[in-house]
Amino acid sequence: MNVIDLHNPQRINRTPDRIEVLFSSGNFVEHGFSVNKVELRLYLEKSDAKLGPYSLITSFVETDHGSVEMIYDEGYRGEDSLHRTAQFITSNLGMSGLILRSIITLRDRIEKQSS
Repeated sequence: MNVIDLHNPQRINRTPDRIEVLFSSGNFVEHGFSVNKVELRLYLEKSDAKLGPYSLITSFVETDHGSVEMIYDEGYRGEDSLHRTAQFITSNLGMSGLILRSIITLRDRIEKQSS
């Protein structure tokens, strides 16, 4: 099962402008889900002369039960917003929260589909 948890999934209906891989070893288990990959994906949506690029940053978590892509952050975040966000997550224990939030979403969708 592949879940896109965005109000408007068309916003990411293309190849991301950049991807930062945060985890890809595939041997991490959380609540019965084997996590294979965690990425941040950058979609540049528009640019303003004063504010710079408008960034949509999503998290993508791939497990043995499916994947989830959801909004992590968005807005006029300046240049190199994806790299700064990745550094923040990896240096501030944000990875476990990101994974747990994705697994909760995926588990919820699986349960709703099987009922």
